[in-house]
Amino acid sequence: MTNRYEELKAILLNKKSTWLITGVAGFIGSNLLETLLNLGQSVVGLDNFLTGHKRNLEEVKESVSPDQWRNFSFIEGDIRDLKVCQQVCKDVNFVLHQAALGSVPRSIENPIATNENNLVGFLNMIVAARDAEVNRFVFATSSSVYGDHPDLPKVEDKVGRPLSPYAVTKKVNELYADVFSEVYGFKTIGLRYFNVFGPRQDPNGPYAAVIPKWFSALRNGEDVFINGDGETSRDFCFVENAIQANLLAAFTENNMALNQVYNVAFGGRTTLNELFELIREKVVAVCPSVAAVKPIYRDFRPGDILHSLANIDKAKMLLGYDPQYSVQAGLEKAGKWYLGDRSL
Repeated sequence: MTNRYEELKAILLNKKSTWLITGVAGFIGSNLLETLLNLGQSVVGLDNFLTGHKRNLEEVKESVSPDQWRNFSFIEGDIRDLKVCQQVCKDVNFVLHQAALGSVPRSIENPIATNENNLVGFLNMIVAARDAEVNRFVFATSSSVYGDHPDLPKVEDKVGRPLSPYAVTKKVNELYADVFSEVYGFKTIGLRYFNVFGPRQDPNGPYAAVIPKWFSALRNGEDVFINGDGETSRDFCFVENAIQANLLAAFTENNMALNQVYNVAFGGRTTLNELFELIREKVVAVCPSVAAVKPIYRDFRPGDILHSLANIDKAKMLLGYDPQYSVQAGLEKAGKWYLGDRSL
């Protein structure tokens, strides 16, 4: 029995549309690009390479056919420039707005830069998309919106106080989208990502996410640090689950599904100690000496939440979301990439 996503992919193979992906050189953006090109779609990509990488686009080019690659046009530009946003939205059917300055610690260190990218940039994009009369504006928001709300699992309509400037920007994005729906009749859907991981996620830099960072550290014989006692838990979501959510959100014909926000996760809870064990198992296959490595524990970081687990019933019911990759299955695929020559 096929699910809604499989049905949608079959439709897309026979129905060409034009998509805009902002942040296309990032790890989620480049995976979206690869999927859409493989489905015969036309894609416009925007990135300023602030956190994205040209190598990600080169890797996509190598993974698709020459004819598919010709369906991609790239514009190097910044979402903080309204004229650029207007340019890239022209003649586009669907917008997948992924561009943002991520990382809670980065936002605490530089809230102004986070605000400029995530709020000014978002407003520029949603105004440009509205004026271009695109069919659908799908945007990435974050589980950080839940802040200090204690309930688990997280349900979309119960949020607490934001704990970082990054969380503030994502919450305001959601508010803007709601207002644009009410005031202008503009069709938006927000996707609250929960710790997305996968191929092309950068293991380097001070704000690198935990999964690529740990793969890299173990492979290279470096220390692995865990903030807190390791019993902090997250709902890790493999990138292909996030791709499914984006495409379902863009193409849904269910009016009840529009102008909503959805949790995008697997719906499972993994502690950092458990995650370390899972990653170490993968690295041991190529570096047997890693079997004896233990993590180093240190203080919690400001702005971090202790536990995160998503209720994904709303996305299942209204979008037909059916995530296929658990954290274990995702690490199996991601590990092959991280332990290959291209990532480390």
